[in-house]
Amino acid sequence: MLYSLIGSNLSFLEILALLIGYMLALMISFCVHEFSHAFVAYKCGDPTAKALGRMSLNPIKHIDPMGFLFLIFFGFGWAKPVAVNPMYFKHYKRSMVLVSLAGVISNIILAFIFSGIYYFTIGYIFDSLNLFMVFLKYFLVYSVIINISLFIFNLIPVFPLDGFNVIKALTKPNNRFIEFMQRYGMIILIIILILPVFDYVHSYITNGILDLFLSFWRLF
Repeated sequence: MLYSLIGSNLSFLEILALLIGYMLALMISFCVHEFSHAFVAYKCGDPTAKALGRMSLNPIKHIDPMGFLFLIFFGFGWAKPVAVNPMYFKHYKRSMVLVSLAGVISNIILAFIFSGIYYFTIGYIFDSLNLFMVFLKYFLVYSVIINISLFIFNLIPVFPLDGFNVIKALTKPNNRFIEFMQRYGMIILIIILILPVFDYVHSYITNGILDLFLSFWRLF
């Protein structure tokens, strides 16, 4: 992220507004994602996350310092994973699927809401030289893009992402796919992230979802 600003034509104040908007969008997106996991787990009968203080929108409870620095400098990173104890679930498969999907569903809802705010304020944002409006523009843009990105990325069926947990919940325990992913998932994930094809596919899907949202808001 930061390296992309080197040599840009933005002024110092514009860069500052961009960074603040980006970091605020990150904190909101990640906090809501992790809170959703904790909240749904609690509603399904597991008090573990709540007992650990994770059923909160406080960024301190969810932000991993190293993961957050990676997000700021490189554009990818991570938050603290929410602890879940399936032993508390009366309906294991249903509860695990709901808990696993809670984060990505919250992200796509946030992206939809922020895309609407962006659409209805875009004229005011781009017609103004006010520094607050510059911040608002970046905040809204990043809030949409980050939440769509979290939605797409976390649905990849690779350990330790939410998509993998959904498959794990719906398949027989200790099958070959699950064992393989638990052993090599992190390596596979790193390879996926550095492959140029991932950026292409990710951008294509992101733009498609964004166009769909904006098409909806244009109806109003």
